[in-house]
Amino acid sequence: MKINMLHCYKWLKTFVLGGLLVMSASHAYGQQVTVDASIDSLQLLIGEQAKIKLEVSLDADRKLQMPVLRDTIVRGVEVLDIAKPDTQFLNNGKRMLINQEYTVTSFDSALYYLPPFEVLVDNQPYHSKALALKVYSVPVDTLNPDQFFGPKSIREVSIKWEDISTIFWFTLLMVALGGLGYYLYLRFKDNKPIIRKIKVEPKLPPHTQALQDIERIKANKSLRMTDPKGYYTELTDVLRTYMADRFNFNAMEMTSTEIIDHLLEIKDKESIQELKVLFQTADLVKFAKHAPLMNENDMNLVNAVDFINQTKVEPDPNAKPEPTEITIEEKRSKQGRMLLLGSMGVIGIVILILLFQVVKGIYNLWF
Repeated sequence: MKINMLHCYKWLKTFVLGGLLVMSASHAYGQQVTVDASIDSLQLLIGEQAKIKLEVSLDADRKLQMPVLRDTIVRGVEVLDIAKPDTQFLNNGKRMLINQEYTVTSFDSALYYLPPFEVLVDNQPYHSKALALKVYSVPVDTLNPDQFFGPKSIREVSIKWEDISTIFWFTLLMVALGGLGYYLYLRFKDNKPIIRKIKVEPKLPPHTQALQDIERIKANKSLRMTDPKGYYTELTDVLRTYMADRFNFNAMEMTSTEIIDHLLEIKDKESIQELKVLFQTADLVKFAKHAPLMNENDMNLVNAVDFINQTKVEPDPNAKPEPTEITIEEKRSKQGRMLLLGSMGVIGIVILILLFQVVKGIYNLWF
């Protein structure tokens, strides 16, 4: 019985130690960092390029710092380009695989030893293996020198419109802007007032304007025949406007009765009687839907013309005619001068830009 217990104890001890070893190995694997470097070509001709690939594998939660290379790896091996690192996540995001590619070249034939690349993981250095690169010079057949040709002579190339079109249009635009800038400079320098000329149409006498409007109404036969309300509205509006200008009272805002009463104060009753009939007919048409006869419409139009002719005042033939054009002089404001100055500044900047482009185009074309 005692021997069996001792045997079981040994087996249990072995099992526990084995488990601890497995856990320790698993933890050690999880913390493992691998750095590998490879080159796609071990032999190059002078001036050819090779790519060095640096691959780092580590846990995703660790901090990595890749090597910082400048112009060369070693003397004689130049770094032309450093690609952006490519990162891949493995094992459900627990591990990272980072690849970085370096493009190198050499212009001296020799066997170059490329030292190991050093990366820092949590500030602890890890190194890749060393690499080697053999660079050969270009073979020259010295036994047949006739195969080598000297430099070609310079060949003249004719200039086409496409080569100078941009220079031409930029120069033309520059000249136009220069002329505009010079004009603005003269306006700014003389500081003369701004002169504006306004054309004024001379106002017709009230009776002349009224008779012209009545002739327009008379010529519109469809209005007189099919729209009596519109016909009488236009006719009475012409008379109201005439009265307001001729007798100086606000006839446009007065009723027909008020207009007749006001006219009776300044005219005899008999001369107003026909006008009163016209306004009464107009009110019946507009407010009572009265349908007047055709001869009644014509008679009222004639009555309106008679009233205007009886009450018109002819203009004085010796009176000085009203001006048809008014000249206004305005002083140039400070804002106007600042606007002229700012416009000249913008034009100057644009001209300088165009001049630079023209000179650049000429230089590239002939030099």
